[in-house]
Amino acid sequence: MPVQLTEDQIQALLSERKPLSADYRERIRSKPKRGHAERELELRSGEGNEFRIIIRHSLIAPFDFSVILAYRPAESTRWFRLRRYNGKSHEHTNMLEGVTFYDFHIPTATERYQASGLREDSFAESSDRFPDIDGAVRCPLNDCGFDVPPDKQGKLFQGAL
Repeated sequence: MPVQLTEDQIQALLSERKPLSADYRERIRSKPKRGHAERELELRSGEGNEFRIIIRHSLIAPFDFSVILAYRPAESTRWFRLRRYNGKSHEHTNMLEGVTFYDFHIPTATERYQASGLREDSFAESSDRFPDIDGAVRCPLNDCGFDVPPDKQGKLFQGAL
């Protein structure tokens, strides 16, 4: 049975403090994938919740990327996608609103989309906050409660891709 989270729970998880250890770069794992590169970092918040950052990007198409913040509920083995920062590589349709667009976009988990039987992060908004993957990897720093070591500000995964 999929995990269902309320809007308040989703917002609390997004704003929950997520400290990055000083050695986070050494802990980034590469996963072999066909046609794209993928990196992951798992971390635990001060409240004990498990989070994962996943960075995927195409090896041939520069705007085909996704930076994902996922959460694993204690009672589940499934990762729940709280937010993504996607490149301008495909059309996105918000099914409940019937709106389609082709742009950089930010899918976010919503209670309403879960209740309708769609994927938790099926709702997205167009964004001009990031023009490339480097900009997209900085967005979780500002949006999702990360505590970055002082000497690493603005360099969440720079050089790790």
